[in-house]
Amino acid sequence: MSRLGNFALIIGLLLGFAAGLFYSWTINPVEYIDSSPDSLREDFKSDYLTLIASAYVATGDADRARARLAWVQITDPASTLGRMAQSRLAAGRPEAEARALAQLAAMLGERPSPLIATPTPHGAATTTPLPPSPTFTPTVTPSPTLPPTATASAPFSLTAKGDICDPALQETQIQILVLNAAEHGVAGVEALVVWDTGQSTFFTGLKPELGPGFADFTMQEGVTYSLQLIQGDGLETGISAKTCTDGDGEPYAGSWLFTYQQSAAP
Repeated sequence: MSRLGNFALIIGLLLGFAAGLFYSWTINPVEYIDSSPDSLREDFKSDYLTLIASAYVATGDADRARARLAWVQITDPASTLGRMAQSRLAAGRPEAEARALAQLAAMLGERPSPLIATPTPHGAATTTPLPPSPTFTPTVTPSPTLPPTATASAPFSLTAKGDICDPALQETQIQILVLNAAEHGVAGVEALVVWDTGQSTFFTGLKPELGPGFADFTMQEGVTYSLQLIQGDGLETGISAKTCTDGDGEPYAGSWLFTYQQSAAP
């Protein structure tokens, strides 16, 4: 084949390729119809899950929230939502998003209601689920500036404080457990930790496998902290890693657990 023939072949291939691109991009582009949410890009999928959580908080419709989550096809949605709440909070996203994700994660992590037998007119028994326990939805007030002060008319009070000496615990932590008057864990409650060089907030419910009212904060050895529940009525000061001893007599840093409970309505 002559050089002119090769040149003509190359030109023909290029023109054909260009014509194909023009047809597929302009004349008859690909259209995605009825695509499922699980096909979304990861960042869009995170936004979609946040919208599901926000809708759940607004409506309280747990069945619809579960149905929408099923469309996304994620494994272990409770843990996934808990991790998302932490990551979005760390990324500086609105706190309302983190609270919504935490509350939805807590709802998914709850155990099903027990069943009770209800007699029928014919003497048979049917099972009827107990009504769900009422959920206290806290209203979070803005975080105070340094130094933190007690919130007026706060619904939660410190009821217990204890050290945790557990060698299996990989980090030295401040742990909190927040309960309502019925002693049920409350998700989405904000806590403030302050130390000499800074402060940080964390929320209950981000680890639903440990209960909706649980939250933790990792301490650094040699640093002294103050702790305040934003809806609490007191400030805990002088918190630092406790010295514990393992079975071989070796010292290690221990943690603290603070339990708060809502006062019963008068």
